[in-house]
Amino acid sequence: MKLLIKNAQIARIDGSTVEGDVLCENGRIAKIESSIDTSADETIDAAGRLLLPGVIDPQVHFREPGNEHKEGLASGSRAAVRGGVTSFLEMPNTNPPTTDQAALDRKLQLAAEKSVANYGFFIGATPDNLEEINSVYPVCGIKIFMGSSTGTLLVNRRADLDRIFANGTRLIAVHAEDEARIEERKKEFAGRTDYAVHSEIRDNQCAVLATELALELSKKYQRRLHILHMSTHEEVEILRQDKPAWVTAEVIPNHLLLNVSDYEKKGSLVQMNPPIRQVEDNEALWQGLRDGIIDFIATDHAPHTLEEKSQPYPKSPAGMPGVETSLPLMLTEMKKGRCDLAQIQKWMCYGPAEGYRIPNKGKILEGWDADLTLVDMDNAKPVRNEEVFSRVGWSPYEGRELVGWPIYTIVGGRVVFDQGKIRQGILGSALTFDA
Repeated sequence: MKLLIKNAQIARIDGSTVEGDVLCENGRIAKIESSIDTSADETIDAAGRLLLPGVIDPQVHFREPGNEHKEGLASGSRAAVRGGVTSFLEMPNTNPPTTDQAALDRKLQLAAEKSVANYGFFIGATPDNLEEINSVYPVCGIKIFMGSSTGTLLVNRRADLDRIFANGTRLIAVHAEDEARIEERKKEFAGRTDYAVHSEIRDNQCAVLATELALELSKKYQRRLHILHMSTHEEVEILRQDKPAWVTAEVIPNHLLLNVSDYEKKGSLVQMNPPIRQVEDNEALWQGLRDGIIDFIATDHAPHTLEEKSQPYPKSPAGMPGVETSLPLMLTEMKKGRCDLAQIQKWMCYGPAEGYRIPNKGKILEGWDADLTLVDMDNAKPVRNEEVFSRVGWSPYEGRELVGWPIYTIVGGRVVFDQGKIRQGILGSALTFDA
């Protein structure tokens, strides 16, 4: 398969662009030149639009198996490529949870049959599956829920955490919220049914306590640690003061762009774990990103149906969809001057690849994988619920005007998303992870 993209503004790692053509052949970028004159199976005229490396979303919940009414690997991956995301890493809190080789193999088989984007999976830690989390293959890392969230996975006892950090070499990714404090504050705020109380129950200190413990254990055992969805200004400051070379951290657009004032209009639609916080947290997280304290961006795409979300608090589930809006959201912020093209690529393309040791992805370079997205930076278009590809059919950003919507998304050198539609018969591949 030969795909030729002509007349593109090709993003370079340093944030500059160069006008030219890109030839993709057999799933790789074969040639990048100012003009390529060759026959191809398909030619796209980019007409001067911006060509980016495909986004890698390193934290999604696609709900399969067990909760396909919310999302599945087919619908979730279609939402991903609509948003320019060509690879994803999926979390283990499915039903049954991904805690052993058999559960992982089932997911890999389902993804091979259904996913239009490239895919990889986490293994979930429990208090008693130490052997499995270090032996199952292939996985991008071990997920620990230090605080309870959606699903049954919870590892909150110090002794269990210590044993997991002490044994093995795989990256450990933590959902860092302190379970004891959450339970204590649930009692303190019992009787409150407004959605905003969610941010008070799971306050900044809940995140800080768990992050401090994870860092302590990581340093004790020199264990690779990734802090998922950081949400507080205190966590940024902790890492600013002491961030070992083997520790990475991420933030999601929701914690950059939403805060407690959004509960008034959006209610449970902006309820998530860890919760949205104050404006000062937004600003500190932005600064942490710019300063390199936070390494990359994920979405924590965690869809629930509107019917589920309409339940009163605390029955309303935490989580919101996000995989198809993250790139337009961030490119819109770039256009406002909040970040630049070099940072976008570092945070969303090659940064996650480096963090999870995924080879040959995240840069537009000859010989690298041909995972690309061509975006429209000139025309703003609102987020519309009726256009959402995710099975749940809604977005917390409905009505927000965004630029940078993908026109084409290319996975393995083949067009998967084509001007609003998914091409049939094209599937992604399993990601590999260098040890």
